[in-house]
Amino acid sequence: MRILGITIPDNKRLEIALTALYGIGTSRALHILKTANVDPKIMAKDVTVDQENTIRKIIEGFRIEGDLKREVAANIKRLKDIKSYRGSRHARRLPARGQRTKTNSRTIRGNVRKTMGSGRKKEEKK
Repeated sequence: MRILGITIPDNKRLEIALTALYGIGTSRALHILKTANVDPKIMAKDVTVDQENTIRKIIEGFRIEGDLKREVAANIKRLKDIKSYRGSRHARRLPARGQRTKTNSRTIRGNVRKTMGSGRKKEEKK
């Protein structure tokens, strides 16, 4: 099953498989399936052609995938252009919503510290 050029995984329940699309989470997937009168617990490979077409028609009404990514990027660019605080945080790749940066936010800052035991294993002595 393909929707908007994205392959939906066949071996998952339909409510989970629809979350493969960017912009569709579990709650929106359940809303789509409820609107289409499709049981969310069936596997994606068991969907009939009629059910697939109704699901596709409902999903095309939402802003997902490329359109949504473009909109998010445009919003961040607007924040940077007006030189807002949030825009400057995005520009410097720091947390934008008030999180602390002394101890957390290591991944976004690139300050990933490994624990003591996670390094390279010592070579065996012969």
